[in-house]
Amino acid sequence: MFKYVKHLNYPINIQKKDLKMAKNLLTQFGGANGELAASLRYFSQKFSMPDEKGKALLNDIATEELGHCEMICTMIGQLVKNASVEELKAAGLESLYTEHGKGIYPTDSFGNPFTVTYFAVTGDPIADLSEDMAAEQKARAIYENLIDETTDEDILGPLLFLRQREVVHFNRFKELYDEYKKKGY
Repeated sequence: MFKYVKHLNYPINIQKKDLKMAKNLLTQFGGANGELAASLRYFSQKFSMPDEKGKALLNDIATEELGHCEMICTMIGQLVKNASVEELKAAGLESLYTEHGKGIYPTDSFGNPFTVTYFAVTGDPIADLSEDMAAEQKARAIYENLIDETTDEDILGPLLFLRQREVVHFNRFKELYDEYKKKGY
């Protein structure tokens, strides 16, 4: 069912440490509006879509979101790669370091661990697609905030790519939502 291609959707090659950005990027991995929540949300919701078109769309986007997780984790890993323990402490990453070293663990930027309570699966395609559109808009807004926080081109490129994918996903969900509303689901 899945085919793993061993390259990122967008090339990532961050040269400079930026522990503050690494901490803030954590939310797009393990936060309420991050890529992991999106992937699991869409994958879980696909099973109650009323037709193959809806199931396929949610599955496709869920799979892409896993690729976005990989991108975010790659960025975080590169941003903290050569950081000392003292630098991690100064950036507010001491607790994360204590538990996970420089491993990437799904939390938000405050250190709250990922939980499936971040998303809902109602079994109602209109309700679920409404949530999906809102999730994409929230993720887009967070990417825009992250973009405002840096001038590093090595970070901006992937963030702009990810932001644009949120827009595309919103539009795809909106098209399906409109179709299902018209059909009376």
